[in-house]
Amino acid sequence: MKSRFEGSLLGLIGVNILAVLISFFTFGLAVPWAMCIKYRWEIENTAIEGRRLRFIGTGGSLFLHYIKWWILTIVTLGIYGFWLYIKLLQWKTENTVFED
Repeated sequence: MKSRFEGSLLGLIGVNILAVLISFFTFGLAVPWAMCIKYRWEIENTAIEGRRLRFIGTGGSLFLHYIKWWILTIVTLGIYGFWLYIKLLQWKTENTVFED
């Protein structure tokens, strides 16, 4: 069995438009929810070795981490910012499971 991604261009465009609108109309406060919408679309359109993936993360959960990470970045005068992407990938991976 092969791994595959089944998302379409139209789906990607729709998800990105929705994420931008959510972020714009909430003045950036709902960015974690917008990110979760994008992650959910990406992950739930992926199959690894024939097994479907499911994203179980929520915007509320990510929001708490998001605030903590930004506070740490400010307190360390930007140094913690180098770890932000890694922390986000770790959170995303921790919230990805096999559907079966």
